[in-house]
Amino acid sequence: MRSAPPVATTMPCASPVPPAATVHGSGPPLLYVPGLDGTGLLFYRQVRALQHRFTVITPRLRDEARTLDALVADLRHHLDATAGAEPAVLVGESFGGALAMAFALAHPGRVRALVVLNSFPRVRNRLALRAARAATAVLPWGAMALVRRLTAFRLHSGHTHQDEVRRFLVLTARTTRTGYRNRLRMLTGCDLRARLPQLAVPTLFLAADRDRLLPSLREAREMARLVPGAVLQVLEGHGHSCFLAESVDLDAILRGWEGGGLVP
Repeated sequence: MRSAPPVATTMPCASPVPPAATVHGSGPPLLYVPGLDGTGLLFYRQVRALQHRFTVITPRLRDEARTLDALVADLRHHLDATAGAEPAVLVGESFGGALAMAFALAHPGRVRALVVLNSFPRVRNRLALRAARAATAVLPWGAMALVRRLTAFRLHSGHTHQDEVRRFLVLTARTTRTGYRNRLRMLTGCDLRARLPQLAVPTLFLAADRDRLLPSLREAREMARLVPGAVLQVLEGHGHSCFLAESVDLDAILRGWEGGGLVP
């Protein structure tokens, strides 16, 4: 097992420098694209197995970025710095799924395969999105820890151990107001539906059937219908943040998908 220290990536002087990415393991690159928390820290359970056969890259999203295009550029620089020109497996969770799809549309040659968990091509409930933006503008940011604790039942399922839920609360405390609000703002103008038929990479949609935050299964079915050759796998009995559940093993899921020859 090899665990490399964080690797800082660089960008041209005209653009802000994205935060450092953490790199674990060796082998073909696998880039995890985090959700609204933007920390990249919630992938820790999956890294343990994946690092034995992948170079796992977990970046923190740049809080000051105001567009999906800016974050797509950041992801490109992380891959350039860590993997050179070698295409990567992209794994996007929730907001990160939309970002990962945007990246694959912009840079298909850099994507070996695409895995999208509990995500969407656009946010259906615009009223809830506007309400979330308004709330994060006025809510004392220190109160967000309490909000996350009170709403944890919407994110996690019975498969997730309480120790993992407690760790989730600790790790998401690193989310900043600036980053959270900027990413919510990006979603107000995001609608990838018309472009999904252009996705030209092997794509696996994962959807939890007990997601109480998003209609993930409905969204995944719609996206799988639009993306040529896409595969849909239902994670039965799971909630939104199911990468934290012991019974969700992405390495095993990828091995099963590889049976179809989609990922060498």
